[in-house]
Amino acid sequence: MIRPPAVAGPFYSASAATLEAEVAGYLDSSAQPAPVIAAISPHAGLMYSGPVAGSVYSRVAVPTTVILIGPNHTGIGPSVSVYPEGTWQMPGGEVSVDRDLAEKILAHCPHAEADISAHRREHCLEVQLPFLQHRRRHVRIVPIVLGIRDPALCLAIGKCLAAIIAQSAGPAATAGGQPLLVASTDMNHYESDAITREKDRHAIEAITRLDPDGLDAAVTTHCISMCGIAPTLAVLHAARALGATGATLVRYATSGDRNGERTRVVGYAGFTI
Repeated sequence: MIRPPAVAGPFYSASAATLEAEVAGYLDSSAQPAPVIAAISPHAGLMYSGPVAGSVYSRVAVPTTVILIGPNHTGIGPSVSVYPEGTWQMPGGEVSVDRDLAEKILAHCPHAEADISAHRREHCLEVQLPFLQHRRRHVRIVPIVLGIRDPALCLAIGKCLAAIIAQSAGPAATAGGQPLLVASTDMNHYESDAITREKDRHAIEAITRLDPDGLDAAVTTHCISMCGIAPTLAVLHAARALGATGATLVRYATSGDRNGERTRVVGYAGFTI
């Protein structure tokens, strides 16, 4: 099963050499990569969110396998869609799906279904791959997109993922380290730069506290149009179950920082956990 790239060209360069140079330019050469439980990274076109994503991945020692969780922008497919096997084609080469880990998630996580339809045109996980490939050439992935924002289901998914990851970190763990969790999300959308920064501040404060309930309340109370709220909630719950005590805001920006347009922006925040 092969998934061709959906947004090569519009979101990032379709040329392998150009994309490699572009990603390298977004990485922070002064950063020291370290093992982390999870990361949160934006998913706009690299010309907008690349500096934030690059700052995150510069600080992450990418293991053999990464579980990518993002929002379902298209509305196609089940509420919890797990890409079960095969490869994702990218300009820099194919990325393999970790079939064994995907099968464990499908067997144990509530509402998870094997599905490719939700992933065909979805961009939120694809734009993470140039950074992951740069950091670990033969990285494997488990792509998951969520079409829900049910806090109880996000909690259940988070606990399920944590249990599976904890098992993989036991005596039988591979030399590549336990799987990394990555939540893909942008922050507030299409309001002024000043309003977006103020709204996003409330969400950022909750994330840095590892407070999924606080994040859900902040998004509701302050009408924050954070598209990846469900993936972020699930990852926060998983990280807490895996022993995390806090998250670090690596970088924040808006699209206005890139194009100078301040009247209608999107916020981007990157974290390590």
